[in-house]
Amino acid sequence: MNRPSGAVQYANEGRCVLVNGGAKGIGRAIAEAFHASGATVLCMDIDAGAKELPSEITFVLGDTSQEADCERAVSAAVRIGGGLDVLVNNAAVQPPASYVLLDQIESSTWNQMLAVNFSGYTFLAKHAVRVMKLQGSGIIVNLFSGQAHRTARQVPCYGPIKAANVLQAMQWGVGYARQGIRVVSVSPGAIDTPLVRASIEEQGGEAELANRHPLVRIGQPEEVAAAVLWLTSADASFVNATDLQVDGGLGAFGAFADPYPD
Repeated sequence: MNRPSGAVQYANEGRCVLVNGGAKGIGRAIAEAFHASGATVLCMDIDAGAKELPSEITFVLGDTSQEADCERAVSAAVRIGGGLDVLVNNAAVQPPASYVLLDQIESSTWNQMLAVNFSGYTFLAKHAVRVMKLQGSGIIVNLFSGQAHRTARQVPCYGPIKAANVLQAMQWGVGYARQGIRVVSVSPGAIDTPLVRASIEEQGGEAELANRHPLVRIGQPEEVAAAVLWLTSADASFVNATDLQVDGGLGAFGAFADPYPD
């Protein structure tokens, strides 16, 4: 018997949103969701081929690991949108070369991941906060990963950096709460994105990966976007310096538990 599932709509007219890593995957879903709800949206990405974005979304070419690019993106948001209401830190890399044991990791791989996944979040937030302090308002959302809370073999870079991202959001949320700025984070489970697709065989294949989730499937980018829209709405006004796990129950399933049958 099918029962009503309910629905939520958001109104973001007049708000300016900057999404980094917004050309594809979760970032794109977030950018498009904000655009559909009426916001002025800017997408910062290194993918110059992101012309397939809706024409109303402003594309800003930039590398989040470069502070000058981050400052330029925030300035563009202020110029186009009159301010900056929401920053979504999303860009991340997890190259195949990072799936090794610690003693086998190349310094170039480590430095690349640290520059994008950690420093990039820091640089964008630094310049966004300067604008938000003047406004007396603003929200920053950091996208993390289920690997921020639990680990696996042969991921010596990604998980530890994502765990550091969790503390970033907590620290920023505590540091700027009394200046009208909220900082929250979202930790997705396995989401159907190009990043996951590129490493799906290393994770056991799609069927096995899906079966690890109690909901017996991997998530969709739009499901993460829906969580971000709620967290940045007035309905979440008392949510600060904390993390929301959008993972299909993956984090609740203990390693000692009997696995689900195939």
